[in-house]
Amino acid sequence: MINRELLEPKSIVVVGGSNNVHKPGGSIVRNIIGGGYKGCLYIVNPKESEVQGIKVHHDVSDIPPADLAVLVVAAKFCPDYVDYLCREKGVRAFVIISAGFGEETPEGAALEKRILDTCEQYGAALIGPNCIGLLNRHHHSVFTLPIPNLNAKGVDFVSGSGATAVFILESAVAKGLQFNSVWSIGNGKQIGIEGVLQYMDEHFDAERDSIVKLLYIENISNPDKLLFHASNLIRKGCRIAAIKAGSSESGSRAASSHTGAIASSDSAVEALFRKAGIVRCFSREELTTVGCIFTLPELKGRNFAIVTHAGGPGVMLTDALSKGGLNVPSLISDASSDVKAAAVELKSKLFPGSSVANPIDFLATGTPEQLGTVIDYCEKRFDNIDAIAVIYGTPGLTQLYEAYDVLDRKIRECRKPIFPVLPSLHTAGPEVAEFLAKGHVNFSDEVTLATALSQIMRTPQPAPPEVQLYGIDIPQLHKVITGITDNGYVSPQTVRQILSCAGIPLVPELVSTSKDELTAFASKVGFPVVAKVVGPVHKSDVGGVALNIRTPEHLALEFDRMMQIPDATAVMVQKMIKGTELFIGAKYEERFGHVVLCGLGGIFVEVLRDVSSGLAPLSYAEAYSMIHSLRGYNIIKGTRGQKGINEQRYAEIIVRLSTLLRFATEIKEIDINPLLADADNVVAVDARILVEK
Repeated sequence: MINRELLEPKSIVVVGGSNNVHKPGGSIVRNIIGGGYKGCLYIVNPKESEVQGIKVHHDVSDIPPADLAVLVVAAKFCPDYVDYLCREKGVRAFVIISAGFGEETPEGAALEKRILDTCEQYGAALIGPNCIGLLNRHHHSVFTLPIPNLNAKGVDFVSGSGATAVFILESAVAKGLQFNSVWSIGNGKQIGIEGVLQYMDEHFDAERDSIVKLLYIENISNPDKLLFHASNLIRKGCRIAAIKAGSSESGSRAASSHTGAIASSDSAVEALFRKAGIVRCFSREELTTVGCIFTLPELKGRNFAIVTHAGGPGVMLTDALSKGGLNVPSLISDASSDVKAAAVELKSKLFPGSSVANPIDFLATGTPEQLGTVIDYCEKRFDNIDAIAVIYGTPGLTQLYEAYDVLDRKIRECRKPIFPVLPSLHTAGPEVAEFLAKGHVNFSDEVTLATALSQIMRTPQPAPPEVQLYGIDIPQLHKVITGITDNGYVSPQTVRQILSCAGIPLVPELVSTSKDELTAFASKVGFPVVAKVVGPVHKSDVGGVALNIRTPEHLALEFDRMMQIPDATAVMVQKMIKGTELFIGAKYEERFGHVVLCGLGGIFVEVLRDVSSGLAPLSYAEAYSMIHSLRGYNIIKGTRGQKGINEQRYAEIIVRLSTLLRFATEIKEIDINPLLADADNVVAVDARILVEK
């Protein structure tokens, strides 16, 4: 429940404000005053007569009515203050800094519930408890530093951790990143991260509001709400990046399928962010770097020119961009005749020894004028360049004011985005500070910049909300699921029925306890065939798979051997086919739904764990994004003279399976491994399905 009193209060009361700016009560008052708050500010402190130049009220009964109350008192006093201020003083918004609530003890949780119930009764907004506060352009109700530069087009930052928010602000301020608002939600009893996004979505004004949102998330309490409002904001033109902390699983657990072993809460987060179009980050530096990139003109292509007077950083940036799927194309070889001619012309304007191959190295002796000339050629003459990275520091021999003035002017003039990499934060600190003061950002480390750019380019647009129903036999699916009477792994025949409902091609097979029946089937489909034991979950581990069986006699021997394996109930015979082994799996995660995984199949699933995840139901764009993000994608695409697989068919099967799962929540795990793929088709060879009704 976010309201006007929280965002733009005409009056604020700080309960527990003090003169000691080294404690929260004093620093809150300092920051509100220092932020130029224009409303009425009241301080309640029974032991002081004046706090930081403001007359103090000794009791809340003495203050006039107020819009917003900031509580910096012991947790045990907070419920009574909230009740009194709502009832008697008309307060309709609270920021509770105090800790000692549900994050610590059951007794604290009871105090927290009393506060929440009162706020709900009176329609009051609640930030916290256990937070650092709320910072926006109207009031600085936080007790921490630094206070970043604020403007309407700055970043909106929402954090589930107060201390982490401070550290992220430290990282951002050093880069020149400016902010519109900072939300520290603390325990988030009423307003969580999802609630802040909902408000921003429902009240979004493209002309007035910030289009960059950064999130630090410790708990996703409502994945559907987060997905819905983040997707909406991105479709409206916003850009969102987030860290989700605490996604790894501590310890290990036994799992009965490849999917069960690999799928985790982190897979669900990855899938949710992919579907929403959120750029996922893994560190404070990466998050603030992505935020800085979002403030620049959007990158429309993948080709970079690197402009530098120091060769080493240019090489490192080239390597990092290439590793992330971005390009640093040559301006000399493999370029158009116009680009080559322009490069030769540019070289004539630089000092001897300069290189224009890309990176463009105009030497440590290069002048600010030459820097401007190089940027002009990248902007106007090199049509194979989409963006420009400028690496410009100093060994301490010269000042950089003039060079950074040139860079400032070119950033404002150029249509192509320019990424300034100014590494001399100590030696050229004043010059960098002056450059940032003009409203620019700085990427002091070229590899961190490349990593962030790569992550942005890999993030797809939000998935469309429509479900792809084409080719899915939903009535037959419901009939099959209804006919399953026991929980657990279903029979091979039922597996085939379920996969057939999604139109997933299956290798010809027969399950039987009759040696003669299996031999006749093998003769009909044609040798060679594969025999697999039915019953044990991990067939390979018990010697329950025999490949390349070429004669009826060999099949008979394998049948007799497999029926002696403990827990064996039958033998399956399949037509043996060849191809690249692929994998698709899915696992039902509480609150998230089905997380779908794909990757290379066979033993590589568990050995390499090179899998991508998506949240069912998937669009075709999501499926392609999952496939392309695999480290082993070159095998799928085709490499070293080998033909690639039918990628379109693989994506289609992923989408169809995800849609099927949307209508069969009884399926808790599904494991199709391997699918065998070639240039023409993708066929499921082995699958397991776990059903819990």
